Amino acid sequence: MSRERETVPSMDQWLREAKEDPRAASCGMYLFHDGVVRRSAKASVREGKEGLPPVAGLIFSHDEQKVREAIRKTYEMPGIYYVKVWLNEGELEVGDDMMRVLVGGDIRPHVIDALQALVEEIKTNCVEETETF
Repeated sequence: MSRERETVPSMDQWLREAKEDPRAASCGMYLFHDGVVRRSAKASVREGKEGLPPVAGLIFSHDEQKVREAIRKTYEMPGIYYVKVWLNEGELEVGDDMMRVLVGGDIRPHVIDALQALVEEIKTNCVEETETF
């Protein structure tokens, strides 16, 4: 497997940028998602299938237009004022970062709901993942 195609962005830097954004005064909470390639197969974790070999890596790609649309929809959610997404691409190894997502908003329930919805939309409709064994 080859290593990641680009440098993974710094969450600290992202948070500094978010707090400098003109909409920052409306944000009372920021939440991150850091998706990482795991050793256990998706079918084991999500569907309870047993006897699957450990994952060696992941071939990961995304549709940039669909990601932009997912971000746009997230901004339409109540109380959401800041959204940033980074997606890796290529042949990744266990432990490599697949994605980073930051959502900022007014109150906890809005930010939690938006982060969950955005990550679900990305994972369901914007990326292709092929586990390698």
